[in-house]
Amino acid sequence: MTQIATVERVLDATHALISVPRKSACGHDCAECAGCGVTGMAVRAKTLNPIGAEPGQQVVVQSSTKNMLRVIAIVYLLPVALFLIGYLLGAALTERVPAQYACAAAGFFLGFVPAVLYDRRLRAAGGLSFTIVRLF
Repeated sequence: MTQIATVERVLDATHALISVPRKSACGHDCAECAGCGVTGMAVRAKTLNPIGAEPGQQVVVQSSTKNMLRVIAIVYLLPVALFLIGYLLGAALTERVPAQYACAAAGFFLGFVPAVLYDRRLRAAGGLSFTIVRLF
């Protein structure tokens, strides 16, 4: 997965701190809308800097697509899958609709437990790894 980022500062000879603007489905045409409140938000990350990029330069950064897909699956797909499983299990066990909804909600919230645990493990390991591949 490649993204365009801005180098904020050089940490050492091989690492830099980058800032990647957060994207959303709206495309951030904020001059027309400004309703979402997400303007100016950015994700900061430590990255490998093999090309020696300097602060203020825009660069192309690359991360492992496999790791990114793993995060997406754990954070987004697992809670939805457990929601559906909880609902179907509740429907199989009882005909009471509130109980079915409770099972679905329990499955949904249970799906966040692996996401939180994975996030803690990932942070302890230094987060997702990015590499600056070239100047933009």
